[in-house]
Amino acid sequence: MKNKHIWSDLLFQLGMIFYVGGILSHIVIGAVLGNEPEAMYYMAVYKEKSAYILILPGLVMKVIATVVHSFDYLIKPAWLKLNYLCMAFLTVNAVVFLVPMMPEVTQLARENLILGVISPAYKDTVTTEMWIGISNVIPLITMVVLSTIGPKINK
Repeated sequence: MKNKHIWSDLLFQLGMIFYVGGILSHIVIGAVLGNEPEAMYYMAVYKEKSAYILILPGLVMKVIATVVHSFDYLIKPAWLKLNYLCMAFLTVNAVVFLVPMMPEVTQLARENLILGVISPAYKDTVTTEMWIGISNVIPLITMVVLSTIGPKINK
């Protein structure tokens, strides 16, 4: 039993680092690189690769660890149910919207390089990506807080 928690805790912490770190790196790289077509192309390439390398694996690790931990509760506490809801929202946004948009944003950014200007299609797609990302803020913060203090509430 104790071993299960050591490994699931480690999996959860790594997942949290990958997931949140990947998201924060997207914000930072956008602020650092600026808005020239070449910078936007490299930013799109980075975001697409980091989504596959950090964000999605981190999300999977967090979901697995949370499911393992949930077996400790015969009756699921309210904080855990809310955590499930936040994770479901974030997972749907990632899998249905954001990850499929990444190759499209990269392709549009590549076209911007050829054109030498930022196209309206690129601007529209990036704006949609931004709003979906913004919609993740409250569920993400809620999930981080609940994952940290929730288990302590029930002890």
